[in-house]
Amino acid sequence: MPSSGATTSPVRLESRPDHVPPGTAAADVVATDVDGLRRLVDTAGAADVDRALRAARPTSADFAALLSRAAADRIEDLARRAHETTVRRFGRTVRLFAPLYLSNECVSVCTYCGFSADNEIARRTLSPAELLDEARELKRRGFRHLLLVAGEHARLVSKDYLVECVRTLAPEVPSLSVEVQVWDTATYRRLVEAGCEGLVVYQEAYDRSTYAAVHLKGKKRNYDWRLSAPDRGAEAGMRHLGIGTLLGLHADWRAEAIAVATHARALVRRWWRCDVTVALPRLRPAAGGFEPRDPVGDHEFVQLLCALRILLPDVGLSLSTREPAAFRDALVPLGVTQLSAGSHTEPGGYASPSDAEAQFEISDTRSPAEVAAMLRGAGYDPVWMDTIGPRR
Repeated sequence: MPSSGATTSPVRLESRPDHVPPGTAAADVVATDVDGLRRLVDTAGAADVDRALRAARPTSADFAALLSRAAADRIEDLARRAHETTVRRFGRTVRLFAPLYLSNECVSVCTYCGFSADNEIARRTLSPAELLDEARELKRRGFRHLLLVAGEHARLVSKDYLVECVRTLAPEVPSLSVEVQVWDTATYRRLVEAGCEGLVVYQEAYDRSTYAAVHLKGKKRNYDWRLSAPDRGAEAGMRHLGIGTLLGLHADWRAEAIAVATHARALVRRWWRCDVTVALPRLRPAAGGFEPRDPVGDHEFVQLLCALRILLPDVGLSLSTREPAAFRDALVPLGVTQLSAGSHTEPGGYASPSDAEAQFEISDTRSPAEVAAMLRGAGYDPVWMDTIGPRR
């Protein structure tokens, strides 16, 4: 059996890198009739919303109803159900984490990203000593879970470099995850053996035409290889899987919501020993001046967050410092289980600031201590370290 608990026999995840391998969560996403579910959103009425809110185990059709315009008028009812579900499944705890940027070097051209290769920005890759300084500064601020982030550069941010980064930090930091370019199963297994336990891969856009339009150059253009990366990570032994869609890239946020929810459910089903978390970052200003085609408003964002919590009661929901402080505070009771805090999105931003370009601008500039105080004031316990069990 695969080490992270698949319900089926192991699959050959490397056999067709230009296609989604059968027997994976990615294959389930591809097989889903997203367009058909999207049509249900448009036809859902008040009775459909009532049924979805009463459902003990909501279906994909119920989720479509919760995304409908009819449900938008019932936002308080959605919020109440989402809050009750979250407290019942997660208690009053919120996990705090920090992104630690290793490098902003990148060879891919992505229209929305500050690290894009065609942006003339100051580049930097941390040395092992600089990496340790960053981690120790974040530990001083309270963090015991770090997300290692880097641009896509197979030479400067190679698999060997990433393994060495994890190996360097593992004795210092109890919980490490990575959000880097996607790799094969063998590389993910090396990262796990070095001390990594989590993999975050945002699909960015589940709509294929939008994905192709915003990823112009580099290995990231391979939609299917990216979509199946969480399966490869789980096969390699990662126990935390994070996925998400970048809201504002595709014109139809409801279609993206259906796709990311489908992906999360498939991962939970196929890799049942893994913890699955969904993030819904909204586009922020970045180098290159990209403007989102269809920004997602606050009311729509709340509706989406609540609908996801109702459909996926056991899945974590993560919220970054892209969102303003007051809005983040208001969202915590509605289903959020993970928050970043005091974030820097440029390499060296915590211990050795430089002119290195950030990936995007943040909105919530509060310190980790201030975010923790907010949580305690709202009746929640800030959790600084994963307590599921010892590192593999």
